[in-house]
Amino acid sequence: MAYVSSNRTTATLSLGNRFAEIRKDLAEAWRAHRVYRQTLTELQGLSPRELNDLGLNPSMLHSIALEAAYGKQG
Repeated sequence: MAYVSSNRTTATLSLGNRFAEIRKDLAEAWRAHRVYRQTLTELQGLSPRELNDLGLNPSMLHSIALEAAYGKQG
């Protein structure tokens, strides 16, 4: 699970605005996680031959899904 960090200063935000920011951050984290799971599921559904045709091996699938969802390699 990825952790969402924010650089916003919470001292100047009201309580309602803080909850709105947290909700927005959680929605973004959930969206990224869905992209990760969908990408991984689709890649795992490929046959070994299809993976080979794409120049991939099974050990790379998690890294590819992480990069697709979060923009970084794992």
